[in-house]
Parts: sequence; structure tokens; C-alpha cells
Amino acid sequence: MVEEIAEHREMYLATLHIEHQISDLGTWMGAFNQFADARRDAGVIAQRVNQPVDDDRYIVVQLDFDTIEAAERFKGFLESVVWQSRDLSPGLMGAPTARVLCEARLAK
Repeated sequence: MVEEIAEHREMYLATLHIEHQISDLGTWMGAFNQFADARRDAGVIAQRVNQPVDDDRYIVVQLDFDTIEAAERFKGFLESVVWQSRDLSPGLMGAPTARVLCEARLAK
């Protein structure tokens, strides 16, 4: 399966799945909205922002991309630029976890 994904990486819709604690939703959402152009320019084709029903200081973000490579590039941008700066990521508490996901498919 891993080899199949590696050979056909460009054919898989990818989701960048991000989770982290936040200080408050308003502050975090303001920062998130400031990066709307960056997300669009990076190739985000859909996005979802959710919170657990029992924790208003936690956020789950899913950003969809046409390719795994685009998702990985944007993950790298977040890790090396955005999340390294308190000014660029107000509301962020602790270290985010981020993983690039693709649909699970059985080999034929």
C-alpha cells in the first residue's frame, strides 16, 4: 500500500489534519482568517474547522488539497513559519500536531 501511494501520490486527494489547544476561539479565528489568501494560494480546495463538544479550548482543522505534495508543502510552511511566531499564531497554545492524510484504499 505504501509503495502504491508513493507511485501515485499526485492522484490522491490529500487532507492536512491539524489539532491543537487554543487560548480562545475569537483570537485563534482572527489569526486563521488572516491566512485565507495563503491557504488559497497553496491550493486548499476545502476546509473544515471543528471543536470537540466538550472542549472549547481545542481546535481541529482539516484542509483539503488536490495533491499530497501541496498538503506537505503547506504543512512545512505552517511548521517553519507560522507556528514559529507568536505574532503569526496568536491563540495557539502548545505545539500543534499535523498529519497529511489520504483516503485508505485497498490494493487491487
